[in-house]
This record gives sequence, structure tokens and C-alpha cells, in this order.
Amino acid sequence: MTPAPARAFLARCFAAALARVDAEAAVRRAIARDGSSLSLAGEPVPEGASLHVIAAGKAAAAMARALEDAAGDRIAGGIAVTRDGGELPLRRLPLRSGGHPVPDARSAEAGAAVLAAAAAATPGDWLVLLLSGGASALLARPLPGLSLADLQATTSALLASGAPIEELNAVRKHLTAVSGGRLAQATRAARIAVLAVSDVLGDDPAVIGSGPCSADPTRYADALAVLARRGLRGGVPAAVVAHPEAGARGERPESAKPGDPALAGVSTRVLASNRDALAAACTAARAEGVAALVLTGALRGEARVAGARLAGLARAAAPRRPTLVAAGGETTVTVRGPGRGGRCQELALAAALGLAGFERATLLAAGTDGSDGPTDAAGGYADGGTLARSPLDAEGALASNDSHRFLASAGDLFRTGPTRTNALDLALLLLAP
Repeated sequence: MTPAPARAFLARCFAAALARVDAEAAVRRAIARDGSSLSLAGEPVPEGASLHVIAAGKAAAAMARALEDAAGDRIAGGIAVTRDGGELPLRRLPLRSGGHPVPDARSAEAGAAVLAAAAAATPGDWLVLLLSGGASALLARPLPGLSLADLQATTSALLASGAPIEELNAVRKHLTAVSGGRLAQATRAARIAVLAVSDVLGDDPAVIGSGPCSADPTRYADALAVLARRGLRGGVPAAVVAHPEAGARGERPESAKPGDPALAGVSTRVLASNRDALAAACTAARAEGVAALVLTGALRGEARVAGARLAGLARAAAPRRPTLVAAGGETTVTVRGPGRGGRCQELALAAALGLAGFERATLLAAGTDGSDGPTDAAGGYADGGTLARSPLDAEGALASNDSHRFLASAGDLFRTGPTRTNALDLALLLLAP
């Protein structure tokens, strides 16, 4: 395929992946309604039970709308919280927006509102948590003794350090009032149904949205270890170190742990994940007569390293027919310079360096949430001509984390707009024979 048809093909595969992890459609598939009978993810809701609904994350509005349409008359109260750009009109639930990935004052207020909504449920009610990626920042209510400024500084420092989501959440779960099972501790509802769109490798409920209704396997000592490993004990506010130090001494209550009675009534169902997106992209490729395979569903590590490795794979491969190689996961970026970009754009730029002059491969790397870093792009393309199309220095752009400006100059940005879902990232590599 020439570059233009190759890009159109990759865009179609990506669109098929998005359709498979569409959050609104996923919730609709999980709800069965027959007259007054209602079941959520195969679990019948008792006739007299009202639903108190909390929707949180990048897909919150879409998930809430699906539940409202199917079970609106059973909803007694609740709230939905999403990021800016993810809003949709809702009929029964008030909708708020908050800061992401760094929390803002709206995030702290939303966290308090969510805790109040959970507390409003009675023992005869169900608490339904519609959870998606981004909830950690959107519900960032500081624990007593900490401030919003403490959370903002710590989140920014961890993001810049290249910390993976597991490390980021290990710290956040010991600084915020909703995460680490604390939402479950705040309600009297006998049943808590968590319906999730996963944005984490392995789909661990304790990591999705920092696990508001899940047991937390980490402790204060783990949070301190993350800060030390990332060289941040002296780079975050003093209170952020003092708080977990006090917790490690037993002077602060821990997050919820396995066996906590508040978690006894929790059921969790992951409705859509990166594995689903990968499978759908490959199915779409095969429907067009292109061979397809999943290279990995655990793409991680530095984005620039992953991009270079994918380029190396492309150069070494010798397929006998057009082949799509799909990878999914979430890489990280260690910020070294003042440029703008995101992990998918940095991966694409690194791949472009490795593919320079090579005409048999085209790559698309993009986030399923439609937003890559602090930019309006979901990701970017890379092929053998990317470097030649730009007047900028590719190696200098990579060194200064300036992937957005470079890919824009080459005409290689990929934009979707807000998708209102979040199932990690995809790297789709098309190889010609």
C-alpha cells in the first residue's frame, strides 16, 4: 500500500477498535430490562431496590446515559464526573467536570460530592459505580492534613518522572479520600455493583480509577518507596512525605484491605478492555484481506524505546502478504525537555527515526481516549517518509519531548476528538510484503 491508503486502512482498524470498546454500548450490553425486572451484568436487582449511581472517569457521561436510558426510573440519586470535553446531556444525574490528569478544585469538590452520594444510599439500595480511566484525578479529594496543592504538585512530579500507572496510583491511594476502597467504606448500601471500562494492563479493579471500591494491595510504605525510587522525596511537598510516613508508623488509617467488611457486597465486571480493542482491530484487518496478529497486549516502558523496537521489528520482518501487527498497552514518557506531546506521539516519532527511508511499513500509535498528553491529538503516524516531510530536526525533537510539533510539521498527527471511552493505547503497524 502507498502511504495514503495505508493510513486510511490503519484509521479504519482503529475505528473498529474504538467501536468495540465504546463505553455507552458496553453498558447497554450489560443491562437487561424486562418490564420491572432489571439485571446488571447478569445479576438481578431486587424489585424494591433503588439505584444510587456514581459515574466517574473519561467515559462517565456515556456510561451514565446508557444506564439512564435502561433503568432511569430505578435511579434514586447519584452524580457523574468526567473530564472537560467528555460531557453529554444527562436527564437524571447531575454532571460535573474536573481536572485531568492533574486534579483541580473541581476535582476535590467532585470527590466530596461522590462521597456524599455514596452515603445517601440505604441498606436496601444498590450503589452502582460506572468506572473508567481518569477517575483518580477527577475525584481527587485530599485526605485530612493534605491540600489540593499537595496533590497537584505530586501528580505533576510523578507524571514527569515517567512513573507507570501502578506507581502513580500507589501514591494517590494514600493521599486521597475516594480511592483505595474508601468509596465502599462510605456507603451503607448492601450491594455495590462496579461496571468498568478498563484502562490498565491486566484489568485489575484495584488499579482502574485507583480502585474506589476495591481492596488496596499497597500500603503507605509502598507509596514512600515509589517516591524514593523516582527521586521525589525531596521534590514533592513536605506534607506528602510526612503523611505516608505517619501512616507507616500506624498513625493514619490504611486504605481498605482484603477482608474489609465494606467490600463484602462488591461485585466488579469489566465491560471493555484493551484486549477487546486489539481483537477488533485485527478482525477489521482480516475483513479487508490483510493478515493480522497481536504482538503484545502488555506494551509498556519508555515510549521512545517501544517506538524504536517496533521500527526494528518492521525492518526485520519479511511477510509474504500485507500484515497488521497490533500492540496494546500504555507506555510512559520521562520528561527531559520543554516540548509538548504524549506517549503515543513520542512513540511515533521514535518509530519514524527507525523507519527513515524504509518504505514497507506504516505505524499508527494512538490513545483510545482521543487525547495524547496535553495536546488535541490522539497520537500520530510514522513511515519511511515522516522525517523527510518535516523541516525540523527529529532527534532534537525527541530529545526535548517535542513530538507534537514535529509530527504536526510532517502532517502526521492523528486526531479523533473526545471518544468518551478509555481502553489504553494501540500501536498498529502495517507491513507490506
